[in-house]
Amino acid sequence: MGNALRMEGVLRYAASKEASPATVDGLDNFYFVTATPGRPRAQLEKGINPMARVKTAADTRRPAVMIRSSPWKAGSEQTPWHDVFDVDNGHVRYFGDHKPETAAQVGGTTGNAALLEAFDSHQALTPQRRAAAPPLLLFRSVPHNGKDKGQVQFCGVALIERAERVVQWDESTQKSFTNYVFDLAVIDLTEEDDRLDWDWISARRDSDLSDAEILKLAPTAWREWVKHGHSILPRVRRRVARSRVVKVRDQRPKTGSRTEVDLQAVYKRFDHDKHAFEVLAAVVAEKVMSGSGHSYKDGWLTRRSGDGGADFVGRLDLGSGLAGTKLVVLGQAKCIKPDSLVSAEQIARVVARLKRGWIGVYVTTGSYSEPAQLEMVEDQYPVVLINGQDLIRELRAIALQDHGGDLMACVDALMSSRSPEVFNRRPEEILLA
Repeated sequence: MGNALRMEGVLRYAASKEASPATVDGLDNFYFVTATPGRPRAQLEKGINPMARVKTAADTRRPAVMIRSSPWKAGSEQTPWHDVFDVDNGHVRYFGDHKPETAAQVGGTTGNAALLEAFDSHQALTPQRRAAAPPLLLFRSVPHNGKDKGQVQFCGVALIERAERVVQWDESTQKSFTNYVFDLAVIDLTEEDDRLDWDWISARRDSDLSDAEILKLAPTAWREWVKHGHSILPRVRRRVARSRVVKVRDQRPKTGSRTEVDLQAVYKRFDHDKHAFEVLAAVVAEKVMSGSGHSYKDGWLTRRSGDGGADFVGRLDLGSGLAGTKLVVLGQAKCIKPDSLVSAEQIARVVARLKRGWIGVYVTTGSYSEPAQLEMVEDQYPVVLINGQDLIRELRAIALQDHGGDLMACVDALMSSRSPEVFNRRPEEILLA
């Protein structure tokens, strides 16, 4: 990988515009990071900075459109509008460069014309046309070390979802004027470790390379969008919550590992005795919930309800006396094949049973789908997820302590020491125990 822009990384945008040294005033040098040998320097002198088109064997291609937002200018005579940068949720609302005194037509300014042209290609119906579409590279001016100017923060790679005309008000002239506003979708760079390799942009500036050749260097999310179009945007849009999502492959034991063997053994032990697995799940939930140093009280197994949203009840005690509180813990147990996934809908059944101040815990021999995790994090569901790999880790810790490391002997002992009796009681009764 060559030079790269880091998401939310701050770069020095010095007046000298020199590509060396690599760092200036302790920050990455913008001109060094964005240098393409043999090509004019990339610049952010305006709000909208379209790179010059290059002529290819098939047509012409614009390498990128670089956008700079200056929050400190918002509401001023120079910038009488307020851009919205919600990068964590993959959305930017960016106003075009038409101003009250602009003589050209609304879409005729250099910046608006470039974005409208990009919008047309972003709406293309074929992968071939989308492959030629220019990415939008987003930056915003930020203060650093007491300096208000001279620094920019990289805010990601985007494409245009919508473009619309709006009427704005200019305080200085006390007049309204028409402009364009663009809704941008910021794509996910998780597969690239939240970095944009500048080699992709340099390749787009090479007239000898085809769109198909260049696409191989593009971020994964961009390639997915080129392949599927806007229908894929919900999956490739940037979400900071994704950083808390564990990939399915990382939830599963390595093939042939001891953990995989143990997990298969536990699954086979309870495959035809799901009720007994609820007892084991309650034990593991107790160990996990009390692992943070809080007091946990084991409750009972519940009578299966129509929606199957709870299998066992417990209580988590935080603090003591007037400085303490008790929380109901509602648990769900799911003994499924280790290569199976728990869906968002299944977790939602637990969430639907939770009342204010309650906590959910879901224990399974399988794994949790990434969409299920993302929904849980984004909606801030108070649910603890314990997958098959975590289940074995907790059981192994108990086995090492009390059963000489024999995991199945530990499981049998736990089952014989816990009552599998089902109680027809309301979960909140645990608060009175």
